[in-house]
Amino acid sequence: MQDEGYNCEWSQELKIEESYEEYLKAWIIIHVLKHKFGWNKTKDIGVIFNMSAGYNMEGMLKDNVQFFFNKMKDCRNEKNKFIELLKPLYPEIIKIKIPDIISDNITLSTMHGCPPDEIEKIGHYLISEKKLHTTIKLNPTLLGAKDLRYILNEKLKFKTEVPDIAFEHDLKFDDAIKLIKSLQKAANQNNVQFNIKLTNTLESVNFKNIFSAEEKMMYMSGRALHPISINLAKKLQNEFKGELNISFSGGADCFNISDILNCGLQPVTTCSDILKPGGYGRLFQYIENIRNNNVITNKLEFLNKYAKEVVSEKAYICDSFHSPDIKTNRELNYFDCIHPPCVDTCPTNQDIPDYLYLTSIGEFEKAFEVILKKNPFPASLGMVCNHLCQSKCSRINYDNNIQIREVKRFIADYGNNENFLKPKPNNGLKVSIIGAGPSGLACAYFLRMAGFEVNVFETKNIAGGMVADAIPA
Repeated sequence: MQDEGYNCEWSQELKIEESYEEYLKAWIIIHVLKHKFGWNKTKDIGVIFNMSAGYNMEGMLKDNVQFFFNKMKDCRNEKNKFIELLKPLYPEIIKIKIPDIISDNITLSTMHGCPPDEIEKIGHYLISEKKLHTTIKLNPTLLGAKDLRYILNEKLKFKTEVPDIAFEHDLKFDDAIKLIKSLQKAANQNNVQFNIKLTNTLESVNFKNIFSAEEKMMYMSGRALHPISINLAKKLQNEFKGELNISFSGGADCFNISDILNCGLQPVTTCSDILKPGGYGRLFQYIENIRNNNVITNKLEFLNKYAKEVVSEKAYICDSFHSPDIKTNRELNYFDCIHPPCVDTCPTNQDIPDYLYLTSIGEFEKAFEVILKKNPFPASLGMVCNHLCQSKCSRINYDNNIQIREVKRFIADYGNNENFLKPKPNNGLKVSIIGAGPSGLACAYFLRMAGFEVNVFETKNIAGGMVADAIPA
């Protein structure tokens, strides 16, 4: 995902029985990992397993969904089967106390256009009948057509069209207030927690060529939702005087995670961001920023301030974000799908990731050796190379490209031991090269390394051609 994302499919790709098994496998594995590495010595696993269900009351009452509810409450039969499978790999698993209940909490995602009474009916069922801690995910259209379009189209300059029908058939703000109060009351009566989650995807007109023309609507996610969801949170929290429990899932990333938490919105879900290169590894920067965060005590005051500022932040304006295309002409096949684009872009096809990695761990001489295998002039090219590789650096998808040429120059300046360069044994062949410019010297270098005896002839008093004349010492 380069920027905001759009989809026109339902989120359930597995059969419900398969979904349950994936929950269970993860439940077991996390307990095993906690035991193996000694994480968190308390009995608390330190993880919230949250069920997800939808989309209407009729679906909730189906046998397969009831199966899911029952199994998430009592998984002992299947749990014991998987424990037996893992026992040969991790015998200590028999010492681990893995609870039979995977989850006692749920997030409800309703269909776009689901009537308020239907949402409330499902909420009461989950709270009163199933006794589940319940979260209901609300749609961004709850903000209202005027405010949403002002933020999305005028302030953020997205061309995405949110049609009138999206606002007409979605939950209205006044209805949402009544619904929330009703479900809060039910939760208190049943001794469970109730909160809301902001926000679901944003229904919009399909203008993407990649989707079927039959799909009239598509659903937006990603960074464009962040200012919208924050402003909806502000509107709701002011209505409830800052006492509403709100979890957040609107365009969260490592740069805004601290602000989201300071707004009093938690837990935070991120999805679009980890669909970018780096995947779950991107979460490390989230954790770093959270640890360095200055905690704000007045959450509502901060939320009101942040909601006002975020609509003008450059990071969320459509025209401010142009992710360069790092694809090259190389065809990637099913079993040959990983290749660094920087290498393909380099005229010498240097093993750039190799010497960058060696540099990062302080193995400077080994990095120098890698460079010299394909580049006889790292010092010169470290100064004047047009470094096209940097325009195809996959790090761009995280933040900024690596300064590849500067790393090369650093290694060239550091590396003064070339004793590791061992030419192949002399093959008995002699070669004469006319001209000691960059091409002639490069040719001589590689021929000598291949075992040829090489003589280079040059009319000038110094070798190097334009490189010697044009590059300052």
